[in-house]
Amino acid sequence: MKLVSFTENQDFEKRIAVTPESAKKYSSIGFEVCLPKNYGAKLGIKDQEYITQGVKLLDDEKELIKNAEIIVQLGLPSDDKLSLLKENQNLIGVLNPFKNKEKLDNLLKKKINNFSLELLPRITRAQSMDILSSQANLAGYKAVIEAFAEFKKAIPMMMTAAGTVPAAKVLVVGAGVAGLQAIATAKRMGAIVFATDVRMASKEQVESLGGKFLTVDGSENLETKGGYAKEASEDFKKKQEDLLSETLKKIDIVICTALIPGKKAPVIIKESMIKNMQTGSIIYDLAAVQGGNTAYTEVDKVINKDGVKIMGEMNILNKLPISASTLYAKNMFNFVSNLLDKENKKININLEDEIIEKTLVK
Repeated sequence: MKLVSFTENQDFEKRIAVTPESAKKYSSIGFEVCLPKNYGAKLGIKDQEYITQGVKLLDDEKELIKNAEIIVQLGLPSDDKLSLLKENQNLIGVLNPFKNKEKLDNLLKKKINNFSLELLPRITRAQSMDILSSQANLAGYKAVIEAFAEFKKAIPMMMTAAGTVPAAKVLVVGAGVAGLQAIATAKRMGAIVFATDVRMASKEQVESLGGKFLTVDGSENLETKGGYAKEASEDFKKKQEDLLSETLKKIDIVICTALIPGKKAPVIIKESMIKNMQTGSIIYDLAAVQGGNTAYTEVDKVINKDGVKIMGEMNILNKLPISASTLYAKNMFNFVSNLLDKENKKININLEDEIIEKTLVK
């Protein structure tokens, strides 16, 4: 069985799907791993490190794709590479079926099996494959580091003979995996941390990390069975706006992480709220790629509105590509391993397995 991966578009993706460590694991369960030469060069991984793990390196990516049984990637490949795929091949990655429906429909017509890992069910058995959690964890950490680097004041409280420097006040919007890591990171660095989320189950998690959970009066529990946030009612949105408007007046740094799967990110921080924030405040918007949680967010730009800086990037994980690739490659290996009929050494698309059934794009 041939498992391959090829280089992503370097303009927006620095991560890789196969590391030398994961290549060794694939070989141990019966795969022949084939990669293009210089596959990991951007991350400082030399070809010899792959060769040592039994990887076959090729010059021609067309030959690589043509002979593959399983193709593992980060995102959906470019059109020219998709055109090379053929019947019964298996493509696995973050394929974004909501955005790429037409392209994936065309692949289905060619009888190609497409597995999109962001569709993994939130069940215990899938935790080791959960790319959303592993990558969001790093994103939440890095967002805090980036925002603090842009902030022009000290973060922890400092008492000196010349006077006291107050601790920075941080608000985290959205207490999912990224938000909880942002809370933990900001708290460790000495900030006073507040958080808000539409899911009431988040309150205990926020408080366990030392954050203060902002509760809207008469809160609804806006959580799906799958553990994700769902759209709030207009009444809830109004109450949340009022609470945020008052809170933001005293906040120095905001980390936005609120996303609804398959939809545009909700605009939570409105123009009027930003106008009332202190000059020099920072907003880092992790939801930028899905439209952003603020009225002014733009991808890969720092917007200055009334002295408040709003930051957002296409892919913050490009700033942590080694750590992100290591975790992603482990998630990917665990998913592929679950697809494998180990006794007969072949891929078994068992639709009675919830993990396989939910991730297979139909």
